[in-house]
Amino acid sequence: MKTAFLFPGQGAQVIGMGAEIAQAFPAAAEIFERANNILGFDLSSICFEGPAEKLNSTTISQPAIFVTSAAILEALKTDPATSGISVDVTAGLSLGEYTALYAAGVISFQDALVLVQKRGQAMQAAADATEGAMVSIIGLDEEKVSQLCAEAGENELLAPVNFNCPGQIVVSGARAACGRAKELAEKYGAIKAVPLEVAGAFHTQMMSSAAEALKLALSNCRISEPSEIEIIANINAGYYQSAKEIAEGLIKQLTHSIFWQKCMERLLADGVEKFYEIGPGRVLTGLMRRINRKTKVVNVSTLQSIKEL
Repeated sequence: MKTAFLFPGQGAQVIGMGAEIAQAFPAAAEIFERANNILGFDLSSICFEGPAEKLNSTTISQPAIFVTSAAILEALKTDPATSGISVDVTAGLSLGEYTALYAAGVISFQDALVLVQKRGQAMQAAADATEGAMVSIIGLDEEKVSQLCAEAGENELLAPVNFNCPGQIVVSGARAACGRAKELAEKYGAIKAVPLEVAGAFHTQMMSSAAEALKLALSNCRISEPSEIEIIANINAGYYQSAKEIAEGLIKQLTHSIFWQKCMERLLADGVEKFYEIGPGRVLTGLMRRINRKTKVVNVSTLQSIKEL
């Protein structure tokens, strides 16, 4: 029976995440400690105590989610009751792909954290330089969302970018175009359109300057060739075959669509039966319920959830 570890992306952050786990597991506490030293500021206290506006900023939330997920992973590895759980394949939603690469052993904790920090900073800088936004469209298929983007775009950038699960597609682009998409969504039969709390138009060409900055950061980072544990890529739902492909995928991810639903369908088709969502929140657990009702995801986000395992 094949097992997959899934890691959440930006938006999963919540004040208090990782605090109980760090208290209960010295190995998890050590991950936060290492992160503080690498980053040069007290990330753990922002994760544990907030304030929310700090934790929710792109530059902080990205390293915070990565480190919390890594700390929970460490707790699972060191707890005798869960240390026997082996993994065949890893996947992560957008930012979560960095945790997936770390969990698969192809990138070190330090390199991954530095990359994630630089990614967050570059995305924030790109967002500050452009007027972008994102809106989650609920209840429409791909064709209808494309039609909505064509009408709402009015010659401005607007495209479907996150294909998360049936009936949930996120569009991204110029702020005014996103506003029009929200207004027009009902006309196309959407249940609702929810503006996302993000800094800019992620996964579009508005992030091209961030992709350039990430390319530079990746040139100073060591990525190993994938071996025992497979990693599935957001950008095409295929498995990464080489270190070069991983670097290219991470750069492309910033300006291209994310196919999470296809990634999960691929894993199910390839015989993965056991799924663990490791990290803050329950976003991926909820998405899987919409992708395949029969598939249960074991959510590992709290100390209680580790005890239940």
